[in-house]
Amino acid sequence: MNAVLDATDSQMATLADLVATLEIAESTLSSMTAARDGLLAMAGRLAIDIATQGDHPDCGDQSVTMIAAEIAAVQHVSDRTIERRMAAASMLVDLFPTVWEAQAKGRISAAHSRVIVDAGVHLESSSAREAFAAIVLPLAETDSPNRLRLLARRVAERFAPSTVTERHRTARAQRRVWMTDGEDGMAALHTHASAALVHGMLDRLSQMAHTLRDENRRAKRDAIREGREYDADDRSVDEIRADLLADLVLSGTPAGHDSDDGLLGSLRGRVEITVPVMTLMSDDAGADAWTAAGLLALQPGDLAAKPADAAAESADAAAQPAHSAAEPADAAPAAELDGAMPIDVDTARRLAGLVTGWDRVMTHPVSGRVLAVDRYRPSTHLRRHLRARDGRCRFPGCGIIARKCDLDHNHAASAGGATCDTNLATFCRRHHVLKHNSPWHVEQKPGGVIEWTSPTGRTYVDTPPVPNTVTFRDSTDAPAPF
Repeated sequence: MNAVLDATDSQMATLADLVATLEIAESTLSSMTAARDGLLAMAGRLAIDIATQGDHPDCGDQSVTMIAAEIAAVQHVSDRTIERRMAAASMLVDLFPTVWEAQAKGRISAAHSRVIVDAGVHLESSSAREAFAAIVLPLAETDSPNRLRLLARRVAERFAPSTVTERHRTARAQRRVWMTDGEDGMAALHTHASAALVHGMLDRLSQMAHTLRDENRRAKRDAIREGREYDADDRSVDEIRADLLADLVLSGTPAGHDSDDGLLGSLRGRVEITVPVMTLMSDDAGADAWTAAGLLALQPGDLAAKPADAAAESADAAAQPAHSAAEPADAAPAAELDGAMPIDVDTARRLAGLVTGWDRVMTHPVSGRVLAVDRYRPSTHLRRHLRARDGRCRFPGCGIIARKCDLDHNHAASAGGATCDTNLATFCRRHHVLKHNSPWHVEQKPGGVIEWTSPTGRTYVDTPPVPNTVTFRDSTDAPAPF
């Protein structure tokens, strides 16, 4: 409180100017976002028009994907992101034009618009949506989006053609679980399910976590009072709750949904880890660790499997430093999870000890390019080579990992295309279908470079990702970019 009182008149005047300028900036930003939504909605209409004039049986799905891919490529984002933005923009512009207009004039923000659309999207008639918008717009101009959310839901119920119970029965068909990657080897698990069940699950986890925390605190107090050493468990409720959830999901038995032969109970979590050999070795491995300029790709396997008998071996001579003056470009790279995010070395080593087999990927000691792939348990060499080289779907901006992708001939096998690494690449099912059912054209260049040509003639080049390996450079060279 005193900080404001101590401010000079000049400082307060500056603050007033800042607030006024930020107000104008926010209004301008809302207007520009509304303008973008208008353009995205036009793109959605164009897709429908294209599909309608061609009488496509997919009701415009491929047309939407084609247009979204064009916009996404030029903006350097995922076409799935653009498709979601197109759908959201169409709902705002077409179903709630007065809300869109208010945002375009800077009266409300994009966040307010999203709250209003989310609350009223189930209203079927245009008259009901107009009446709903007329009530909530004045509220939006004075309240925060968070506060508006509850009010908007209440107002929407007055115009709803069905009860929330009826809608919930339909909404339950959309329940799902998904994950998002975070930083520092972490990720988040999300679930979309019945609110009662979700709240109940969290409440049960919380009760269990609080009970454990109270027991830990009591044991710590008893140890201090008795003057004995005690390894205290000082985890917070959040930490315990997360640990309990992992225990229940990974080791619990799904008795309520198991098959007759108990198959689900035998399943374990599966991941794929890529880890350089020297990273896998102990910290005191010394200079010999740098003689192995390859990487291991741990295949998806049972996390409860017994440790492998064979120890990791160094890569062959093709992965040796080019000359004695060479040195590692940087510290040994971290292990990677599913080719998408780094994880800590301890976890990678622990998982490496649990799997029954692993792929060995030899890479060039300077460029890092994948040279060859083999496996101590034999499997299809070419498939493993391509997945190691490509890492993920080869459409620009797409991050679907390679093991979830299709292997596709760039030059169709039916037209004489060879089944080899210079004519194959990994495409997720979405972009595989896009390649074959739209004017997008794909050509593979030397080195695994994929060149996409869009329907408007723009060219987008996708190069194989830099492998998670160690490269060597002369001490006078500039640091590697990765």
